[in-house]
Amino acid sequence: MTSIAVTTWSLEQTAPTDLLPAVAPDGDVRVVRSEVPSPEFSRFLYASVGGDILWTDRLSWSYARWVEHLERPGVETWVAYDRGTPAGYVELEAQDDAVVEIGYFGLLPAFRGRRIGGHLLSYGTARAWDLADRWAGLAPTKRVWLHTCSKDGEHAMDNYQRRGFKLFDTKVEEEADAAAPGPWPGAFPV
Repeated sequence: MTSIAVTTWSLEQTAPTDLLPAVAPDGDVRVVRSEVPSPEFSRFLYASVGGDILWTDRLSWSYARWVEHLERPGVETWVAYDRGTPAGYVELEAQDDAVVEIGYFGLLPAFRGRRIGGHLLSYGTARAWDLADRWAGLAPTKRVWLHTCSKDGEHAMDNYQRRGFKLFDTKVEEEADAAAPGPWPGAFPV
């Protein structure tokens, strides 16, 4: 089996004023919180957004594991809809010490390149900063962070930096080279 070098960059904001919001895209694009934990919907978003960029770590999760994750206090899924159709999502996860991780963020392939990503990232980051307003017992957010890697979309790093995220760590690791799983076999053209 062959391997590839994958670079992972970790970025952060340390104050709500770090956020540099993107302009909202034209048309009927809305971002809505998915308030009812739904393993089926969350797995659909995960597989559909990450299928062509090798998101595989959650593909083996059982239904019970999805429920356990989604029902944790401070875990939220915010979904971008373009004219009523799911276009992408951002998943927030409260961590210790008033930190919120943007665990997953991205768009379904058909919605990329339409200025939805910057808007969704802006909206999701703002919701990370005010997460404690929606969850009793959580301390106000002091830091929002995320990571991206060299397997992600070509505009990912630029989008994060344009939204005010600053690089704080870089790692390079060898990973097994694998074909993109897609949300179902044959979903992406070769």
